[in-house]
Amino acid sequence: MTASSFPVLSALIFFPLAASLALLMVKGEEAIRRLTLAAGLAEIALALPLAGFDLASGGFQFVEKASWVPQWGLTYHLGIDGISLLMILLTVALLPLCVLCSWHYISRRIKEFHIVLLLMTSACVGVFASLDFVLFYLFWEAMLVPMYLLIAVWGGPNKRYASIKFFLYTLAGSTLLLVAIIAFYAAGGTFSIPELMTKTFSPRLQFWAFLAMALAFAIKCPMFPFHTWLPAAHVEAPTAGSVLLASVLLKMGTYGFLRFCMPLTPDACVTFAPLMIALSLASILYGGVIALGQKDMKKLIAYSSVGHMGFVTLGIFLFSQRGVEGAVMQMLNHGITTGGLFMLVGAAYERSHSREISENMGLGKYLPAYMFFFGLFSLSSLGFPGTNSFVGEALVLVGAFQESLLVGGLAIPGAMLAAAYMLRLLQKLAWGVPSKGAKFTDLCPREWIYLAPLAVFVLYIGLAPTMTLKVMDPSIDKLLTDFSARTEDAATARPINLAHTPLMNGKEANQ
Repeated sequence: MTASSFPVLSALIFFPLAASLALLMVKGEEAIRRLTLAAGLAEIALALPLAGFDLASGGFQFVEKASWVPQWGLTYHLGIDGISLLMILLTVALLPLCVLCSWHYISRRIKEFHIVLLLMTSACVGVFASLDFVLFYLFWEAMLVPMYLLIAVWGGPNKRYASIKFFLYTLAGSTLLLVAIIAFYAAGGTFSIPELMTKTFSPRLQFWAFLAMALAFAIKCPMFPFHTWLPAAHVEAPTAGSVLLASVLLKMGTYGFLRFCMPLTPDACVTFAPLMIALSLASILYGGVIALGQKDMKKLIAYSSVGHMGFVTLGIFLFSQRGVEGAVMQMLNHGITTGGLFMLVGAAYERSHSREISENMGLGKYLPAYMFFFGLFSLSSLGFPGTNSFVGEALVLVGAFQESLLVGGLAIPGAMLAAAYMLRLLQKLAWGVPSKGAKFTDLCPREWIYLAPLAVFVLYIGLAPTMTLKVMDPSIDKLLTDFSARTEDAATARPINLAHTPLMNGKEANQ
């Protein structure tokens, strides 16, 4: 691990908190929006030292460590590798874009809304940067409250139902995660994530810990059949809430699989891989089929997220270089593409005051710039060559076919369904017969500003993915090397067989 002279990660976590406190003393709606936008841009500036990330190293960098509660073994421990770096950059980049896309959309409790956005950013960066299990859990729980408030206060007509369902689902998963954390501490004697990664745990502990963590992360992804909170949350959330939910929060589940399940429970990962692959394929197919029948644009994109995240979990549990590369690439790409689509749905709603496809047909006649962006993000969502999502999806499919022709073959219809529902939506918006006579105005400069950066990344990653792969590859190589070594040792020393594990005979293996 390499330390940093400037505490860049702490700055990224605590600067939005400081900005939220400053907002308490600001009066005037425009002043609040401008200050939050300035804070978002300053957060990006604070992330510039991350450009010094060593692309040749697969270990943790920019490490910060200080004693926190020594009698309990708690440390304030931060650090990032290539995987968490990409997620932090995505989170930081989205803050000013969320402020811009909410400029006119949010018209009440404006100060509270922007404070919640800043708190959400702090918690999300903290999740991806934490190297202490308790610190990770605190940030994991902290992000639940701002997201709940975004839905419950600024959501749609059914916001109470959606917010409570979101809160209860994620709280249930968090409780199981806490149980797993306590179990690892009892067995490993530390909350330090890097130290726990060096230890070998008994098959029984791995079995139960994996089940607890996998359920928590599957709810967050969301993976079929634990996805039912997502459509309601997306539909009722304001535009910025949907963007953060799709682009950042869903990635925390798949990040958990990579950061905790594979390093800490490798034997159990191998045991449960067939089940996880089956659930991933079910997510891909189910999400695509349900999205195909939606009439609400936001709900269609929400169900598409179930399918897209199914590709991510599929790539992870292939345990191959191409599969995991594709999974991490899709985590980033889904955040860019789906975030852009939700922003466009919000822009359409500001004009037509409806998210129904039938109420927004024929926009191509009046809004050519709008349809340019919608077409680009739609092609990216369906994995069109030359766009960012094609790269990640292709890598996952290559890994799937390397694993099994059956697995690869079952994933192909998911890609075809994505083309079907996105092209159907695009066709109706661009060339459908308008249901309203009003001629909507095209994108304003503010909307160009928050859509253009996402469009640039769609094309840049799609046409030149090398830099993104260079960032993630050393960390993925290290993850897979350690995973392979541990599972090979397990195969020779204590193979996982559900009929003969210590779980079944009641004997605990020594660590």
